[in-house]
Amino acid sequence: MDFDDQLRRYFGTADLTAVPPAAIAAGVEHMAVDFGMEQDPARRFALWALMYMLGAAPDLDVAFKSEQDRDHARTFMDLIAAAEKR
Repeated sequence: MDFDDQLRRYFGTADLTAVPPAAIAAGVEHMAVDFGMEQDPARRFALWALMYMLGAAPDLDVAFKSEQDRDHARTFMDLIAAAEKR
């Protein structure tokens, strides 16, 4: 799942600065519904990662059943935190 494709699917554009707050909220809600129904682990992780970057991701114990998936998510969170410090 390509990042820009996700943005276009949920927000109608790849430029989030052009999306009004109400549309962001609606897109995040749509993502949460899709996340809950998604069965493919890679697509689920991609949805969670975008929700995380938008401050709307579910807690790891809710989002991922396996410890390995939770570890991958923690690594992603650490990478994002490190990138934000630069």
